[in-house]
Amino acid sequence: MRTFLVGLACAYCAVVGAKSIAADQRSNQASAGFKSDIAPFLSTHCMRCHGADAQKGDRRFDWLDGSIADENVLVDYQDILDQLNLGEMPPADEKQPSDTSRRRVIQWLTRRIEMHHQMRSTAHGVTALRRLNAREYSNTVRDLLHLNMQMFDPTATFPKDETVEHLDNNGEALVTSGYLLSRYLTAADQVVQRAIGPIDQPKPQTWTFRSGFRQQPEIDQVHRKTNKFSHMTLYDVIGADKHEGAYGPIDQFRDGVPIDGFYEIKIKAEAVNRFHPYDDEFLGTDRAEPLRLGIRPGNRRVGKLHLPQPIEPLLAEIELADEQKWYTTRVWLDKGFTPRFTFRNGLMDARSLWTKLIKKYPDQFPDNIANGIVAKRFNAIQHGKLPQIRLHEIEIRGPLFSQWPTRSQRELLGKDLENAASGADLQTDKLREHLVRFMTRAYRRPVKSDELDRVLTLIKSRKSGGRNSLQAFGDGIKAVLCSPSFLYLDEGERKTLSNHALASRLAYFLWSSMPDQRLTDLAESGELADNGTLRREVDRLLNAPQSDAMIHGFLDSWLTLRDLGAAPPDRGIFREYYQYDLVTAMRTESQLFARHLIDQDLSLVNFIDSNFSFANKRLAMMYGIDAPPGPDFQRVLFDDDRRGGLLGQASVLTVSANGIDTSPVVRGVWVLENFLGTPPSPPPPDVEPLDPDTRNAKTIREQLQKHRKIASCNDCHRKIDPLGFALENYDPIGRWRTHYRRTPIDASGKLPDGQSFDDIVGLKALLMQRQRPFAKSLTEKLLAYAMGRSVTANDRPDVEQILNRVESSDWGFRELIHQIVQSDSFHQK
Repeated sequence: MRTFLVGLACAYCAVVGAKSIAADQRSNQASAGFKSDIAPFLSTHCMRCHGADAQKGDRRFDWLDGSIADENVLVDYQDILDQLNLGEMPPADEKQPSDTSRRRVIQWLTRRIEMHHQMRSTAHGVTALRRLNAREYSNTVRDLLHLNMQMFDPTATFPKDETVEHLDNNGEALVTSGYLLSRYLTAADQVVQRAIGPIDQPKPQTWTFRSGFRQQPEIDQVHRKTNKFSHMTLYDVIGADKHEGAYGPIDQFRDGVPIDGFYEIKIKAEAVNRFHPYDDEFLGTDRAEPLRLGIRPGNRRVGKLHLPQPIEPLLAEIELADEQKWYTTRVWLDKGFTPRFTFRNGLMDARSLWTKLIKKYPDQFPDNIANGIVAKRFNAIQHGKLPQIRLHEIEIRGPLFSQWPTRSQRELLGKDLENAASGADLQTDKLREHLVRFMTRAYRRPVKSDELDRVLTLIKSRKSGGRNSLQAFGDGIKAVLCSPSFLYLDEGERKTLSNHALASRLAYFLWSSMPDQRLTDLAESGELADNGTLRREVDRLLNAPQSDAMIHGFLDSWLTLRDLGAAPPDRGIFREYYQYDLVTAMRTESQLFARHLIDQDLSLVNFIDSNFSFANKRLAMMYGIDAPPGPDFQRVLFDDDRRGGLLGQASVLTVSANGIDTSPVVRGVWVLENFLGTPPSPPPPDVEPLDPDTRNAKTIREQLQKHRKIASCNDCHRKIDPLGFALENYDPIGRWRTHYRRTPIDASGKLPDGQSFDDIVGLKALLMQRQRPFAKSLTEKLLAYAMGRSVTANDRPDVEQILNRVESSDWGFRELIHQIVQSDSFHQK
């Protein structure tokens, strides 16, 4: 054996030595090419702005000598290559190289970067651990223990995940602190408690409510006189500012349900005054739409039940008839939560509407109405004909279980649950069997014997301390959930991922959760390593509804949609944003758009420009296109080119504004950084911000023109400002406009390469000529999201290979995902 190992080592050294000699020869050739071709090019076209005397954009190239001494040199090479490929350097006002010279430099840089990658590929990788972020943790707990998470967020008290380039799953930023460890312990306790639950199946109960419908103090004083609390009445939408009748809690059921489970809710309800005598535009409602009742959970321990709460998902929605009818629905409720009823397409700010209504329609109300909100509210409700929803009877029955023990309980102990609960000791082989099954799923790989022994020892210790079998077993499960093997993605000791690590990377890329049983079985058998099998699995995962998690998570990072709503617009100017819940509609449009491109494998060029998108009625009305019927989203077509692509979507236009107004600089930076992947350098520290009163400057364009006269600002602003100007026809929530109040908007601009455009349509036409640079930016961002780490110079050859293959498939977005998963970078740490 010793002789064999020595011989193997010698053979390995010979191969590596031969590769090293070849690499040295290629390196010498590259250095000669640098002196003859690259150095003169840099001296002629780059050094005036990026040499010893000036370093615009914080870039300096005079120290380059053709070698690759470290990663910083490689970054400079890649930066030069990117700028040449984009056509942005040298600037249009500088001396331009010939096409032959430009092509020669691009080829040399490409070969040099590839050479570096090949040299580095022989190096042994260092084990990298990536912690589950909050999204992944919640999803994994949900799938591991089959929990309903609608009202339960175990990460609610976790520190906010830091981001790298807006990605929240980058291992470099996902550090662990002492505080986070303590939160893991608390979360594990909550998770196990929910998973084990009651041992005996709870018997269903029934609660019936026919009167006593108190809702909130402001309107209770009116309802006491008008209907004696005989029915619940809903007026406002939940997006209103000062809610009056937006939420309908059941006051007699304020403590909520006694146990987690499904509950059947029967409601006797009616839509009242859908065909009212007022202007639809005045009320902001549409009489053609049926009134829609929503059900959301509430918890009085969190806050007042007639006001918004942090966790209030829409559990059900019902279209109501204009006469009294019974409706039945089934919803999940956590212990302590009570159903609250909402008016999905109701009024906006009823508190101010009472007075406005009487003022606008005085002939429909008594002449002797006193001043003051109390009197106006009473008369508007008593004598008015406002659209409203009335609930006359409510019946709640549950909890209802389709099977018992629950799936969570069966996952942990199966048929041995009752024995453990009774205090009977579980046989060691039975306990070991349950733990092996659970820990294998939790660790996303086969459990090791020493890991299993440690948990068994802990359970035995806890039983010796007085815990019964079920409690001690629960403590063992908590330990598993706090283990690094659960909290981190174990990618093994080698540079290339193991089969199980590959299964995990694929699942967390496409589902943001753990691998399912099929993926685990394929990893165990080794079949997942086959390219054909891997491609079929990608399609299977993408076709499953769980892949929505990838679309949501990636768009939140790439387009920064997680910040959508963080800077809410002015309520007085953008009333529809709140009344029609446009923030949700905006996010949904972008998600459905990306979903459609994946499902149909359509070209990712549609992100630049397209003639279709997805919209509901209110979003379509804001876009000025034919509105689809009903509240649901449908595919819509555009008659002009202003809306096509991401830069015409309200989500992007809103998240790149500040909520009050728009800024060409903010939007221009957003486009460079997120859409084109070429973020500008940070502004110099000694440059003053824009002064809103810039010596009679009438427009933002004039202000920026003054700003650009500062030499240190011009280099970046000539890239930023034109992109921002092109988007100025869109207001802070993405509505089209032609004027700033009275001043016409000039949306024209000139790109750094000298090409000009008149408006967003012209800009998109120019971007359509640069499909590959856009595809490269998207590929690098999606690859980084898929791997959970930043794309480095060593990944660039893989990026180019992915681009070449996807370009041959007409830039199919689904094909891009396939090629990322097939790439060497995806299979390595």
